[in-house]
Amino acid sequence: MKTIEHTNALAEARALEVPSRELSLRRDPSVAQFWNENRKLLEAAWAEWEIENKDDLLVPDETLLDPRLRKAIKEAWENPEKESAVADLWKEIIPGVYETQFFDLERLADFRQYLEDVVKSEIPKRAPYGIQLNRYGMMLDPRSEGYLATPSFQAFYNDIMDRYMRPISRLLLGTYGYDNQTFGFSIQYNPDKDKDLHAHTDASAATLNININLPDEKFTGSEVDFYYKASGNTVQAIFEPGKAIIHRGNVPHATHPITSGQRSNLVVWLYGDRMQIPRGSTSSYGNSSSDTIKDVALESVTARQRWSLPNGPKDTVAPF
Repeated sequence: MKTIEHTNALAEARALEVPSRELSLRRDPSVAQFWNENRKLLEAAWAEWEIENKDDLLVPDETLLDPRLRKAIKEAWENPEKESAVADLWKEIIPGVYETQFFDLERLADFRQYLEDVVKSEIPKRAPYGIQLNRYGMMLDPRSEGYLATPSFQAFYNDIMDRYMRPISRLLLGTYGYDNQTFGFSIQYNPDKDKDLHAHTDASAATLNININLPDEKFTGSEVDFYYKASGNTVQAIFEPGKAIIHRGNVPHATHPITSGQRSNLVVWLYGDRMQIPRGSTSSYGNSSSDTIKDVALESVTARQRWSLPNGPKDTVAPF
């Protein structure tokens, strides 16, 4: 990797010639080489861009999130025995799948403007070409090539993962021990490109999928089917502005074609060291009733353990 000692990283980054989408989809070795060789340059460029635009840029933080969720999370971190107030905010769709309001609708436009400013920065960003949706998204996690490395966004991203997603997934899904590592990307569904996603499971212990459409950004189609293997039932969910769905990665799901408008989401994953995820019929991944699943999970891990940070270091293993 190159040693960066320049004073104008932003201009140098903007002048880079990004590998073509075709090369990226083919996993040509030159693509990984490009992102790895320019990693430090791009990180410096993002930091420079943020400083250069500090008077106009949003500093994303927890105030963007739903006030009820923020209050419950804050109180649970102060006293883990109050964690039931967090669970009460999540509606169970099927066992292993829950939804709630995640973003504050009154602040969502501010966050969207921030993301639009990011797109207009002209700093190269790597699309999530490891999945079917591969044109409009961005990689969000530092373990990914070409990730969104603005310092303020990374602080916000880490807060979402550490203060919100990890304890919530431990509480609802029983993922304790398989959630040290993080991964994230943004996606966008459009009728002409990247319009659906076939049935699949995620390489995660838990997936948090957050819609960031504004209330007046309507779309049709793009419903999400979740399959409950124990009963054979399929439950359909429709994303609404600022709402999030959290689910176990092993729950099969598929997205219907979007027929008008567009749908934009942030998708973040948790998994264990070296991408370990729960397998087989463990207590929290059983095929009994949801109450039984939660009861067993709650008995095996204390509230204090759920509301704690991992002790180990972050690794560099990314799914794509």
